[in-house]
Amino acid sequence: MLSHRLLLKSGYISQLSAGIFSFTPMGWRVISNIKKIIDYEMKKINCFESNLPVIQPSDIWKQSGRIDSFIPPLANFQDRRDKKMIIAPTHEEAVIDLVKNYLRSFRDLPFSLYHIQTKFRDETRPRGGLLRVREFEMKDAYSFHADEKSLDETFEKFSEAYFNIFKKCGLNVVKVAADSGAIGGKVSSEFVSLSDSGEDTILMCDSCSYSANEEKAEFIRVVKEPLNYESKKEVETVGITSIDQLSEYFKLGKENFLKTMVYISDDKPIFVTLSGDLEVNETKLRNYLGGEPRLATNDELKKLKLSAGYLSPMGNEIETLLDISVDTSSDYIAGANKDNFHFTGVVPKKDFTKIIDTVDIATAKENDLTPYCNENCIDKGLKKFKGIEVGHIFKLGTAYSSKMDLNFLDSNGKLIDVEMGCYGIGVGRLLAAIIESNSSENELVFNNEIAPFQIYLASLNTDNQVVKDKSEQIYSELLSADFSVLFDDRNESPGVKFNDYEFSGVPLRIVVSSRSLKNNQVEVKDIKSSDSELIDKDNLLDYLRNL
Repeated sequence: MLSHRLLLKSGYISQLSAGIFSFTPMGWRVISNIKKIIDYEMKKINCFESNLPVIQPSDIWKQSGRIDSFIPPLANFQDRRDKKMIIAPTHEEAVIDLVKNYLRSFRDLPFSLYHIQTKFRDETRPRGGLLRVREFEMKDAYSFHADEKSLDETFEKFSEAYFNIFKKCGLNVVKVAADSGAIGGKVSSEFVSLSDSGEDTILMCDSCSYSANEEKAEFIRVVKEPLNYESKKEVETVGITSIDQLSEYFKLGKENFLKTMVYISDDKPIFVTLSGDLEVNETKLRNYLGGEPRLATNDELKKLKLSAGYLSPMGNEIETLLDISVDTSSDYIAGANKDNFHFTGVVPKKDFTKIIDTVDIATAKENDLTPYCNENCIDKGLKKFKGIEVGHIFKLGTAYSSKMDLNFLDSNGKLIDVEMGCYGIGVGRLLAAIIESNSSENELVFNNEIAPFQIYLASLNTDNQVVKDKSEQIYSELLSADFSVLFDDRNESPGVKFNDYEFSGVPLRIVVSSRSLKNNQVEVKDIKSSDSELIDKDNLLDYLRNL
């Protein structure tokens, strides 16, 4: 990962353990500058900083119902009084506990709070340096409202503030519909930096501007024509176990076949069936079923007297979940639940006995049209990109407040549950995404807003007293003019200093040397430019102010 290599090479971070990093002074200056931007934009929308504890009592997590369901599992310990404590992965429970102490009536609403705090999530596979870690700093904000209209208005304010934050940090992002995951709630949106190194898959339609994480993306299914088989008939299909093989054998499109898998959910098997041209979206499936459904093993299939490659919900009392791609009145080709055989003329409404629901559980793919597409989208549809999630905002509604008794008295004296919003930015992940977007193998590039220093001042020929004195003078003048300066007066060669500059993350380099001082000049170079410029020393401050 480019960002990880550069952060290590530049001396910004040091790995203490898997997914746990220390920041050096240089790295921490960049983090601090990002935080200043966040603070500025939060205050602009009347969201003010607070601070919530990293260590939390397990009681509040029991109250919210997340103590056994949060993924990854909560890290915890027992204190000396044998009380179970949680190392916070997020702070919804804690902020509600805080607000409950002060909120009384509708007159107190709306308001917003934010904090930047350490989180711990015991990821099984931390990767990509700061992109997926176990311990990290996150900016959490929470908004509290009397009704959904107020929540919607604040949600849009946070959305605008997030675009401003990322732009000031030098990062272009897209806003996409997203799955709410472990945080939950009714609606959520991610802010994503498009990058080949990202682990998220984003689907976007340029024509209608629809965009969504693959986990959430909606799409229109292929309309299948009836096969018009006269009746259900068993057909020998020796060794034909995949949809591709079936399509070739029967000379039919994949949408004419039913693809069935067996998942284990709450220790019970369930058939999951969809059109043969589609794949199961396990995030959608998990959101519908709850818990952590998994594919059944071959041994489990044998115990159920089912044959892998020839599965179908026919002649079986196992409950069946259908994707909306399945036309229950049409006829399909499906597995016969025994090796080397399929059935033609299968009509789900007639032949499946335990259908529990028909829902969206399939994964969108490139060129699919969405429910929001119009005539301009025809023959275009969705395109696939990789991206890095840098921010996530949620409309929580009353999902937490109803469980944790966060309520207020309205104007009629009625007790009402508070509507909530939640708004997160992973600060370290944002730093990594900025590097992935703007830097190269040979240069660490930041803009002036977040760079550790504005200017890298390199003094060459340090054994020359004139050079030494002039460098000190320029350094003092730059500081007096409120520039932040990294002054390199080491007794090292120009090659060493210039190489270190490339990985410093400082946007502008000023070189003081005996050669340039002969003409009362200094050399100025922007990190993004291949060329340097000679500037009269006496005009340097004016030149810098006009950049």
